[in-house]
Amino acid sequence: MTVYRSNRNIYAQLIDSETGQTVLAASNLSKGLKGSLGSEKKCASSKKVGEYIGKLAIEKGFNEVVFDRNGFHYHGRVKALADGAREAGLKF
Repeated sequence: MTVYRSNRNIYAQLIDSETGQTVLAASNLSKGLKGSLGSEKKCASSKKVGEYIGKLAIEKGFNEVVFDRNGFHYHGRVKALADGAREAGLKF
């Protein structure tokens, strides 16, 4: 799982390391999340993105992933996304 965050949005992708192809992707702009986030703060919406991608990964049969934070510090929104994915059942 790789994470990218911009000033306004956060993105998470599950990438198959053998083929280099993206298996799943989610962000706070995803159709499944956009209406439910409303005007939440950035950390709260990041946690929901983590829960969402975690749920999708479990449904696709992925239980364990390697977390790549892409050089971003592990705090704030990146940590909230990781915590949400762990709560959904993913293991890092």
